[in-house]
Amino acid sequence: MKTDWSQERILVLAPHPDDETLGCGGLMSKAKDAGAEVFVQFMTVGDTADLSPKGFSTAEERFAEIKQVRDHFRWDDWHMALPGDEYHLRLDLVGRLRLAQVIESESPISVARLRPSVVIAPHHTSYNQDHRAVAEAAHTALRPSNAALRHHPRLVLAYEEAADQWRADAVAPPSLLVELDERDLAAKLHAMATYGSQSHPHPHTRSATTLRALAVLRGMQAGVALAEAFHVLRQHA
Repeated sequence: MKTDWSQERILVLAPHPDDETLGCGGLMSKAKDAGAEVFVQFMTVGDTADLSPKGFSTAEERFAEIKQVRDHFRWDDWHMALPGDEYHLRLDLVGRLRLAQVIESESPISVARLRPSVVIAPHHTSYNQDHRAVAEAAHTALRPSNAALRHHPRLVLAYEEAADQWRADAVAPPSLLVELDERDLAAKLHAMATYGSQSHPHPHTRSATTLRALAVLRGMQAGVALAEAFHVLRQHA
């Protein structure tokens, strides 16, 4: 199956700035080059420990990184739902209903307002509590209903991150492999380097070497040079 990405309006759900790049930076590059619309809904950001000389990055510095990555990927729009240290790494305390309402109807780029054809969310088995909270809220927000009364994205996917291989339970292999070319992977690596507060040297799970290795592995599984992998949660054929 080949997807004509030029016809798609894509909404990516990212718990934090960089998750969208780690999970589907290659797909975003490929889709934008084809003519798709791409929107990113960030859920939270706060002060973050890092490897810089001062040892942390402020939320303001993270916002500056987002704007650079936005320009790089040419997003059509983005939104930050719940900024601040009271939410950052504490989304599991917010409650699924509130997070689901942000995704479903309250955000300026919510499913109801944007009416995306594709929604891409984190995988529910991540060890990170914010990732799990967003994945579960997306599952609720995208529940089956009457499509004549409530928008149903045609394709709902869960992206993978290298760090998510640290799991408590076994997970089925990805069910969708999206072929990338070197330009797409280069765009992903450049965006991750732009998130300077979050990029790390190898063998960290967010290193350029790790991201390339995962793309090569997923490409091999599809019989191509490079790919990103996703789990299909719903597909209307």
